[in-house]
Amino acid sequence: MLIHQPWLRLGNDIRVEYEQCVREGRDVAGYEGVVNAFVAMDNELTLKNEAAVEALAREMAHSPIREDFPFEEPSDLPSILAASPSAEKTPVLPDLPDDEVLMDKLCGAWIGRIAGCLLGKPVEGWKRDRLWPVLKATGNWPMKGYILKSAFTPELIEEQKLWTGACFADNVHYASPVDDDTNYTTFALKLVTRYGRDFTPADVAEGWLSWIPAFATCTAERAAYRNIAAGLLPPETAIHKNPYREWIGAQIRGDFFGYINPGDPRTAAEMAFRDASISHVKNGIYGEMFIAAMIAAAAAERDIRTIIETGLAYIPAKSRLTADVREIVALYDAGKSADEIIEHIHTRFNEYSANDWCYTNSNAMIVTMALLCGGGDFGTSVCLAVQSCFDTDCNGATVGSIVGIRNGESGIDPYWYAPFEKRLYTSIEGYNLVEIPALAKATFDLVKK
Repeated sequence: MLIHQPWLRLGNDIRVEYEQCVREGRDVAGYEGVVNAFVAMDNELTLKNEAAVEALAREMAHSPIREDFPFEEPSDLPSILAASPSAEKTPVLPDLPDDEVLMDKLCGAWIGRIAGCLLGKPVEGWKRDRLWPVLKATGNWPMKGYILKSAFTPELIEEQKLWTGACFADNVHYASPVDDDTNYTTFALKLVTRYGRDFTPADVAEGWLSWIPAFATCTAERAAYRNIAAGLLPPETAIHKNPYREWIGAQIRGDFFGYINPGDPRTAAEMAFRDASISHVKNGIYGEMFIAAMIAAAAAERDIRTIIETGLAYIPAKSRLTADVREIVALYDAGKSADEIIEHIHTRFNEYSANDWCYTNSNAMIVTMALLCGGGDFGTSVCLAVQSCFDTDCNGATVGSIVGIRNGESGIDPYWYAPFEKRLYTSIEGYNLVEIPALAKATFDLVKK
């Protein structure tokens, strides 16, 4: 039944709403008992009480912010930019590459995103106590390459209850099946082609309904899709019945805005805001702006620290995301190894909690760690992102995109794109089976337009 589809109703996710309100600093402690009572209901009883669940969610979401909450986190663009370091000083980026180098970088960006996604996709949702033993049993520890179906013995397949039709790198001839991590990048190409660089949040909303099947969306995007279809307009589409409003969905959607603004992180971040604001608030928005600005910087800058600092320059300095990213930078500066930083992230966030596993900040911390500890090497970086667990395909794709545009296709070993033969399958209307060189050329044309 449609009504049982995940992410369309609050139902059992009222606990997510409660935890989201706590994260936002709202004074909701007094609601925990009634939240737990709803969570304890069986599915049929929850269905009958959906109106009461919605009323509770609205009440919690409008609770006041605690006086001791130390963060300042607006959700409108003028306030975000005013609260960001970029308002005082915009990092100066080197000269842009010439056309030939830029084309190489754009190919590298698309390849990097797709390869990183393919690396993490077959183990999406796996926790450390499953992924790490499998990597060791298949001779891929520390992770150094794709997880291959052929590396699994019959005994390991049985032990892991493995579906051998999964998208392992030796099971595909193009990047498939459809994945939201590559869908949204392709969607953004179509969005800017159709509406131009001055597209609005309403244009994004219209494009979603026109070009993306509803069930190709997840979590915050599916909630926003439902809201758009019901006639709500941004930014209300990000708030109404959307407990996932700071989850990772927007963070995986910002890459293309970096691709088409090489060396211009401010414009990339502003475009990312327009996209993110239809489904996310606060740190959910900042995640997309952070990634888009980093990619724009990485097109013109090789130093990893400068790339990260550029991303941070376009999100509020007193946000949770800035604090969490700087926490990883401080650990790296203190000489902590990748393993030690990964362990730290797992002490901060519980991978068995959906709210932690899919949270923007926990995954942005993994991205930051992989960039720093990967040192600009493509394979090392994407493998660190996936090996860390949490949202493996999202983080692999994001790190692959950043390092891919930094290094260019010429700086990526052909090993990484051989399995999908530079081809991508999406569910975006008009972009089903597409060639990576054609995507890169269309991106290049928008840069030059």
